[in-house]
Amino acid sequence: MTAESTVPSPGGQARDLGFSPVSVMPPRGADAGFRFPLRRPPARSASPAPLLAADVVAALLGACAVAEAERHPLLVALLVTASLLLRPRLARSVQGILDELPAVCGRIAVGWLAVAALVAAYAPERALSFGTLAGGFLLQSATACVGRGLVHAQRRAVRLARPRAALVIGPVATAQRVAAAVLRHPRSGVRPVGVVAEQPDGKEGLPVLTTGEEVERALIQNGVRDVLVVHPSARSQQGPLLRALAQSGCAVWEVDADSPSCRTLDQLAGFSCRLLETGSPRRGGGKRALDVTVSGTLLLLVSPLLLVCAVLLRLTGGRGVVFRQERIGRDGKPFTLLKFRTHRPVNEHEAATRWSVANEYRMPWFCRFLRRTSLDELLQLWNVLWGDMSLVGPRPERPYFVAKFSQTYPGYAARHRMQTGITGLAQIHGLRGDTSIEDRARFDNAYIDNWSLWQDVCILLRTAVSLLRPTGS
Repeated sequence: MTAESTVPSPGGQARDLGFSPVSVMPPRGADAGFRFPLRRPPARSASPAPLLAADVVAALLGACAVAEAERHPLLVALLVTASLLLRPRLARSVQGILDELPAVCGRIAVGWLAVAALVAAYAPERALSFGTLAGGFLLQSATACVGRGLVHAQRRAVRLARPRAALVIGPVATAQRVAAAVLRHPRSGVRPVGVVAEQPDGKEGLPVLTTGEEVERALIQNGVRDVLVVHPSARSQQGPLLRALAQSGCAVWEVDADSPSCRTLDQLAGFSCRLLETGSPRRGGGKRALDVTVSGTLLLLVSPLLLVCAVLLRLTGGRGVVFRQERIGRDGKPFTLLKFRTHRPVNEHEAATRWSVANEYRMPWFCRFLRRTSLDELLQLWNVLWGDMSLVGPRPERPYFVAKFSQTYPGYAARHRMQTGITGLAQIHGLRGDTSIEDRARFDNAYIDNWSLWQDVCILLRTAVSLLRPTGS
């Protein structure tokens, strides 16, 4: 857990570095974001249903033929089940049955061998012969190849007839080169319509979009559904733009434009690529279940400690043991944060707008102890249990500073895509107290973009270790 979120004093580490060389963000305002259309449904990938149907039909034909010969009715159900459980994970760039033939045939072979082993184990008198296995495997493989081949042929025709419009983001020269290569290979199903950069280079090629209004116009007029990020720096520098495009329904792809093609699941016109998760992560119920379980257990375990802290605070600091303050949570919604009171501001205005200093000399000794050990944060377990916060996430800040930082630091407002937390990736990297707000925003957005339940567990464990060697807030 971290101590109360603070901001840099004048001359501290935080500073506004401005925009990247390829930024197209319009003038920053209170919302610090883009105003792209948000009502479009997300771009849909190819449905797995046709390939699934082809696999099931092939399994039925192979199993029925053998089941009749062997008089084993359960064989049909077993083979269909095996064909569904052993479906291979295929690349987005698969163009035909030859690309996936080893995976498909291997899956079918494993299914038949597994079924034969089960039959031999539980009904040895009906064990399948080698000829039966070979015949069933060949029949199902041939049927699956024909069915899947027809599906791929139909999808190729659709890609050629209706390619998906795309924007290319990165240095102009690299972006134009990648766009030209993609246009030379229409079978990829992607048609670049513009390059996003700071300034046009005067050379021939696709139109260069230099403002947010131009990007929005291209997005609407061309029905853009894909975004190609062609340089590593563009991903970090254009975080707000990429998140806005993702929220507008675009799929964001990172394209390796300069390195030789490596072994990846996806390729585009010979370039290695991968899909980026730039929106709010899909957490399901795992994160909330972890929050409720851990916070509820900790509240039961530390309730005697909470009582002792409250009594000592009352004796050393007077009335008003619990500190309540409005903070901004997920999607900009305010909530009331709970803490043990360690400092008494002069008035409400000071509480809302003053930098917080951890070891202020006016604090009683016990208050300084609470701040240094982060014990004043324990009451936020109630915020987690109630659903206002999470155990792990960006630290919540006061409305005054949220508005100020959102105008000053690119990417700060995007932190509110996820529930705020008691601790986070920024905090375990030492970004507590009087440290860079720009760095905090970058770590928080990296945490959100790469979220996983295991990452939450690791952050909680590292936070617990850091509490054994407290350094103050």
